[in-house]
Amino acid sequence: MIHTYSGETISFNINYKKRTSIGIYIDLYGHVEVQAPKGTPVECMLPLLEEKWEWIQQNSKEMKDRMLGPKEKVYDHGESFLYLGDEYPIQISQDINIKKDHVVFEGDKLHIYVKQFEDEKIKKALKRFYSRQCKALVEKRIQIYQSNFKIKPRSIRISDSNRTWGTCDSNLQLTFNWKLAMAPLKVIDYVVVHEMCHMVHLNHDRSFWRLVGKIMPDYKELENWLALSSWKMTV
Repeated sequence: MIHTYSGETISFNINYKKRTSIGIYIDLYGHVEVQAPKGTPVECMLPLLEEKWEWIQQNSKEMKDRMLGPKEKVYDHGESFLYLGDEYPIQISQDINIKKDHVVFEGDKLHIYVKQFEDEKIKKALKRFYSRQCKALVEKRIQIYQSNFKIKPRSIRISDSNRTWGTCDSNLQLTFNWKLAMAPLKVIDYVVVHEMCHMVHLNHDRSFWRLVGKIMPDYKELENWLALSSWKMTV
């Protein structure tokens, strides 16, 4: 089926099921499915499609983009990078007199100051920016959630791991992936709480997840954001 609304057209499949209400779902490939009680006329589905139109368009595109994988970044004016869950364009200024290449977040863009206009130097400046921001954000969030724990982390480290978002070892050292600075603050909170809970329960047993859920009841949604959006968190 297809439906046009506000000058845009989407295609969707209808799946009649034993249920009492109409629901809209988007699969991992970006396909839209409307699930409805048996016998429901298509005309009764359209108001919900239109109500959820923006959500459908956004999530369908994101799923399709995810299947294609991350695009190779271009280190030039206007290229966008994630910061705290939103995309911001970069602006690059070359200045041979600066002490060190660095990045400044100006609210609407990431301003990169470099001595030489070279891709690798711009990339390194961005990674340092994210690492520095991640450390500051994590330290602040740990302070906020510390009241939920009787023990404190002994040290906090930022890593370049490709396998984990965070770890907690038996010495209570917490380690976090610098790419977390690209995620929404609430997602950062989840990873922080997750690792702080490991100070109490080193394994992912029931007691561990009960503690995570007690502090952050919506943790599954935040975990899902990482699972679906981490492919975009690249430099």
